[in-house]
Amino acid sequence: MNTNREKIALIGAGPMGLAAAQVMSEQGVAFQGFELHSDVGGLWDIDAPQSTMYESAHLISSKTMTEFADFPMDEDVAEYPSHREMARYFRQFAEHFDLRRHYHFGAEVTEATPIGADGEGWRVAWQDANGAHEDIFAGVMIANGTLSEPNMPNFPGTFEGELIHASAYRHPEQFADKRVLIVGAGNSGCDIAVDAVHHGKSCDLSMRRGYYFVPKYVFGKPADTMGGMIKLPMWLKRRIDGLILSWFVGDPQKYGFPKPDYKLYESHPVVNSLVLYHAGHGDLIIQADIKEISGKTVHFADGRSADYDMILAATGYKLHYPFIAPELLNWQGSAPHLYLNAMHPERDDLYVLGMIEATGLGWQGRHEQAEMVVRYVKALRDATKAAVALKAEKAKGFERATGGMQYLDLARMAYYVDKATYRGAVTGWIKKLSGEGAP
Repeated sequence: MNTNREKIALIGAGPMGLAAAQVMSEQGVAFQGFELHSDVGGLWDIDAPQSTMYESAHLISSKTMTEFADFPMDEDVAEYPSHREMARYFRQFAEHFDLRRHYHFGAEVTEATPIGADGEGWRVAWQDANGAHEDIFAGVMIANGTLSEPNMPNFPGTFEGELIHASAYRHPEQFADKRVLIVGAGNSGCDIAVDAVHHGKSCDLSMRRGYYFVPKYVFGKPADTMGGMIKLPMWLKRRIDGLILSWFVGDPQKYGFPKPDYKLYESHPVVNSLVLYHAGHGDLIIQADIKEISGKTVHFADGRSADYDMILAATGYKLHYPFIAPELLNWQGSAPHLYLNAMHPERDDLYVLGMIEATGLGWQGRHEQAEMVVRYVKALRDATKAAVALKAEKAKGFERATGGMQYLDLARMAYYVDKATYRGAVTGWIKKLSGEGAP
């Protein structure tokens, strides 16, 4: 066993892994990366082993609100890039910052175990084409993503048609000549429903709750680039944004969509107006929650029923860290409870990167998370006052950075934060750890 005791083991070469790799390279923090696929990009590379991409997938945020600040996307990239453009972007990012040389590709991490108390090192095991390996590292940064483990519901009854999760969907030809039921109306569910409208025999959309729908363009510009210069109190922001949505989206209830039973921004909105278009044209029928399935007949909670050849469950994903014991990650409910969604309250040699969602956060907000963590690792080694202050802050107990927002009590919202609150805290620590502010 060739020891890497001075290095951090970085798991994943998706966007968050690459952000951490870039900052560690710049800050002189030694690390060794591990990536299951043969190249960088994570789930954005549709050919990656655990990618959940589909051919029609595009960003739901505009490129200017999504890109890394120090590596803008090319001018000829579409305002809402496709998954192929995003995969290309992350490969260019890795090339520009010379990050591939730090990674073992085709390497699946199978176990990460602390040798002893905090700071005594971690034993990391992995497999590649040459067999099984293990080594000792100073710490572990987990950046293997949040959208690879399907959350497949148990439907009551037995379906005699084709039943798949959205993770198994790749191209619209899978719907050819089929009566399709999409279960779940999040962003992926609505995207896929639009595909099914054009390629299936018919398409219905089963919804348990209502959503707020946001168009991609407002006044000819990407919707997420509008406003944001002035910080508004949430009650006023809801009123103004709700008025704008009524202008550009109208009332989804008249197309059969259920009314949301929560306030705007208490769950993520659906950035898709095409699904409203097709519902308004009768191409897409909105159904209630599933009550029971018998053969190819689905019975819904409102008493209606219909026959289908395929059910596609667009029911999201579960956080999945199979190589590490759950108790080591301080799980509480549906997610690890970590300071600013990244830092263990007791250990300074274990971090989770990318376990974060927020409306409008973009990749830059996630890059800032990586920078905060890496600067903390470096500051700890230098024994700075800022590092001591952050260590004490995360150890004394904390709440998720929701900014007072009452998010829905759902697994997918368990690591949701308020963008302004979160970025304010993270950038504040970056300044202190880099010596720009008082500790």
